Amino acid sequence: MEKMLLVCIMIMVMLASAYRNIEMTINQNVSGESKPAADESVIPNNRSEYCDMESISLDSETEKYVHGTWKVEKHLGFANSYNDASEYPAGQKFIGDEIIIQKDFFSSKGLKNYSVYQYELTNPSYEITTACYNSDSFYRLYKINIPDLNLNDEVKVIHISDPSTKLSIPLSFFIVNNDRLILLSEATIFELKKIMDETNPQPDN
Repeated sequence: MEKMLLVCIMIMVMLASAYRNIEMTINQNVSGESKPAADESVIPNNRSEYCDMESISLDSETEKYVHGTWKVEKHLGFANSYNDASEYPAGQKFIGDEIIIQKDFFSSKGLKNYSVYQYELTNPSYEITTACYNSDSFYRLYKINIPDLNLNDEVKVIHISDPSTKLSIPLSFFIVNNDRLILLSEATIFELKKIMDETNPQPDN
């Protein structure tokens, strides 16, 4: 009888020990599991919530990119604010028109359907008035959805003013990563395509 009782006790001790080992193994596996990595594609490299609104002169890289002759290629959309002059739903009749942006000369005379937007300036003043370091901060300020604007894209806003009056013309430009130029007129945006570089008389392909 005593032997049987001793055997039962030993079996119970062995089972309890085995159970503890299994429980410890499970806990280690659970605690050792790596947490899912955050999707870096939805985290901006520069997490600035707001745009930098200090006016500065164009840097050399931006100058090199923006100087040239540009053609209005396509209508991109509207800001999320109504403006009678934006001519919904197609936007102003700018498609195919040209704008010249040079260091010492600016002309929007090529916007031939609208005299109100036609300017010709000698020694114009170009300023970067706003710099947004991700698409979230850009939208927060301008309430404009630019098609194909990526999260980490940097957008600089350029205003042009008449040096004699110091007044800005009613056209401004968004430069995306010094790789894309967008015209803003009223509440309407248009994609521009460079057709001739300032320092190169040959049309860009």
